[in-house]
Amino acid sequence: MQRLNQVICERRTYSKEFHSHQHDFGQFLFPLQGTLDIQTKWQAVNLTSDYCFYLPPNCNHHYRSVDRNEFLILDIPIHYLPGDTDSMYIPLDKQWSSIRYLLLEEARNEDNLSSLVDLTRYVTNKLQISHSPSIDYIHKHYKEPIKLEALASIEHYHPVYYSAWFKKKTGKSPKAYISELRLKEAKHLLLATDWSMSRISEELGYENSSSFTRWFVGCEGIAPQQYRKLQIG
Repeated sequence: MQRLNQVICERRTYSKEFHSHQHDFGQFLFPLQGTLDIQTKWQAVNLTSDYCFYLPPNCNHHYRSVDRNEFLILDIPIHYLPGDTDSMYIPLDKQWSSIRYLLLEEARNEDNLSSLVDLTRYVTNKLQISHSPSIDYIHKHYKEPIKLEALASIEHYHPVYYSAWFKKKTGKSPKAYISELRLKEAKHLLLATDWSMSRISEELGYENSSSFTRWFVGCEGIAPQQYRKLQIG
């Protein structure tokens, strides 16, 4: 197992042959050119320029690149990391693209490690507070039907493992998490609007008001109409 005592940020290339190892540090991979195939016990990722990938410590993985490639790699000693991190397949949005740019600048400046350390601390803090892509997807689409298989595919996890991973991360099953978001929105609509049950049920993705009412009673123990009357008075 590879060991690391200080932050390392550098450009690397990979061969076409599969290699396998694990290390006692965290690692961010930012594609600069080409793609990288990464396989862990539960994931199979083809890392393209639209994403970056975080590998937690002690995660055995196989990797190769079948095309001309270059990657910016940030190796992070374990003492910089929040406890018990998971792998993350992260869309390279504007903020993460800016982080990649700053890391590229720091990789050129080998004489001053303090700036790289400061940037690494920022990255690990963002790792701690960031939602995983599938959880972001849930927050944007919880009013629509969402299949477990679709959520698992977003993270490149096997569906069975995804459910266990999700519960570990949120304390709830995906179904319970989605239901909680819908219930919160249902209560908001009941109290903040004068919408009919039909309109609220449609807004939350239910086929009809009867389905919505049955679900609400199952969650709260009373009908939504009663909830509105009791809360508004």
